Amino acid sequence: MTTPSINKASEHKSSPKEGKFPKEHNEHPFAPFVRILGKGKKGSRSLTREEARSAMGMIIDKECLDLQLGAFLMLLRVKEESPDELAGFVEAAQERFHAPRLEVDIDWSSYAGKKRHQPWFILSALMLSQTGIRIFMHGAEGHTQGRLYTRNVMTTLGLPVAENWEQVEHHLDAKNFAYLPLEAFSPRLHDIIQMRSILGLRSPVHSMARLLNPLNASLVVQGIFHPPYSPIHQLTGQLLNYPKSLVIKGEGGEFERNPDGECLARYVADGKVAEETWPAMFERRHVKPDSLEVSAMQSLWRGESEDEYAVAAVISTAALTLRHLRNLCMDEAMKKSKEIWAQRNKTLL
Repeated sequence: MTTPSINKASEHKSSPKEGKFPKEHNEHPFAPFVRILGKGKKGSRSLTREEARSAMGMIIDKECLDLQLGAFLMLLRVKEESPDELAGFVEAAQERFHAPRLEVDIDWSSYAGKKRHQPWFILSALMLSQTGIRIFMHGAEGHTQGRLYTRNVMTTLGLPVAENWEQVEHHLDAKNFAYLPLEAFSPRLHDIIQMRSILGLRSPVHSMARLLNPLNASLVVQGIFHPPYSPIHQLTGQLLNYPKSLVIKGEGGEFERNPDGECLARYVADGKVAEETWPAMFERRHVKPDSLEVSAMQSLWRGESEDEYAVAAVISTAALTLRHLRNLCMDEAMKKSKEIWAQRNKTLL
């Protein structure tokens, strides 16, 4: 099968502007990538890593038509992304972030939103940051109705939301925690994520966003909703040579442990893939709350209310990160996490 020339695709001087067809019916330089994915059951194949990098580069640079973008995304959605494809997509995006070199311990993605429970993972990140662990969180919001998104929660809690890399650096230096919306450092990827309401399905951008790691953190943590995607994310982290990465089926699709059930954690350390199972913390499952009140998060943090599910979610999520960031065993990580929670600055929120 003919492979499209990466150089020709990237150096094509007469590439039509977004939304315009090529003159004289010449084949559009992005067309080969659509053809690779859509040539039928016997003729189609996955993109190579180089092809994926070139294709995503053209997408971000708006060198493809909207029609081509929709076809490309949905063909990938039906096929399911391969680790090589995701790695190529992420590399193309990273080349265009123009991110500064900042010291970061944990890259924490937040792209799902919550609809069954409050985003308790935000409290996990806050308590860890108070020990000196530098956490960079990024995400998007508004693409699915009825969900509570991190940016909105942080604003309600009075926590700062960065608007650019300069503010990220300031927030990290001041509080060891910074949140930057995807829209601020990759408007194009943000716009594609917002297409979910138009296409009716998630796209590969929802997957790659969790792997972006723009500041090259020591540990990349990801929460996914569909278990079959977990090993794909794990292998992609390995291909990208991330020092450490951790993937779980997070509550609601966020990186948050559901303490009511077992938690299968797939991870990469020293270039090798492995997995482990954290046991359930309760014999019976808890009933989800009737409504998601952000005030409940503030009340829990201040010690003004009790919620055993919420506390367990906060502590065990933090323990997952401590286990892999500090090379602790599960019991040590849980013990340390409980100590940090008990010693948190209750006046922060």
